[in-house]
Amino acid sequence: MASVPISFEFFPPKTDEQRATLEAALPKLKAIAPEYVSCTFGAGGSTLSYTPETIRHLREEHALDAAPHLSCMGGTRAEIRTLLDRYAEMGCRRIVALRGDLPSGMASYGDFRYASDLVEFIRKERDGRFHIEVACYPEVHPQSDDAHADLRHFKAKVDAGANGAITQYFYNPDAYFRFIDAARRGGIAIPIVPGIMPIANFTQLKRFSDLCGAEIPRWLSKRLHAYGDDVDSIREFAADVVAELCDRLVAGGAPGLHFYTLNRARATLAVIERMHRR
Repeated sequence: MASVPISFEFFPPKTDEQRATLEAALPKLKAIAPEYVSCTFGAGGSTLSYTPETIRHLREEHALDAAPHLSCMGGTRAEIRTLLDRYAEMGCRRIVALRGDLPSGMASYGDFRYASDLVEFIRKERDGRFHIEVACYPEVHPQSDDAHADLRHFKAKVDAGANGAITQYFYNPDAYFRFIDAARRGGIAIPIVPGIMPIANFTQLKRFSDLCGAEIPRWLSKRLHAYGDDVDSIREFAADVVAELCDRLVAGGAPGLHFYTLNRARATLAVIERMHRR
């Protein structure tokens, strides 16, 4: 088991099948006693309701400290203000504030262009109510001009009032440690928790990584390819690799671990169960 706080990320289910998948995973993940769980944000139209509904379910039916994601994409000031009021009424104490990606078919952003603007708005509307987490990118955001610009954007979010940060997932621990060093030199003092993506499906992981700019090291990609269709061997090998990554991060001073679960328990639990075993 990890010697640091663990948290889990879920996405809001939109179909009966997705709801059943999440419900099957929750009791197994709750047994780990996470510090909190978060739920991603559905931008645009009716999907704005999915996240609050899921947050309420996680809090009331499963007694989890659930933190909603809020995104700039497609949200007006009035909509975001209404969500903040709703989350405050639910008893939420933590929010993950993100810029988000512009949804397919949308030609323009909402009232906020950058995550720092959203953080500033939350502070103005509900100062002291919410612990605000923001995103950061050890391997540089795919839309940033360079690492220095990326760090400036991160610093702007901190200066706007962020309390903590969660990184994009990565598989090279040195990327995280070098990023921490650069952040501290840049005057960023908030806790920076590494985001962890367990590997359950390599094809899916590659698709995610191509979209978000996370690097899959060549050696890891080649090893995973070598197993072909041997799903069990892929799972065993991947769990060992990610558990070793987590152990190195914790040993190096990471203040927590935030697992991107994709609403399933098996791959995440396989990693957590292997930690400290080697």
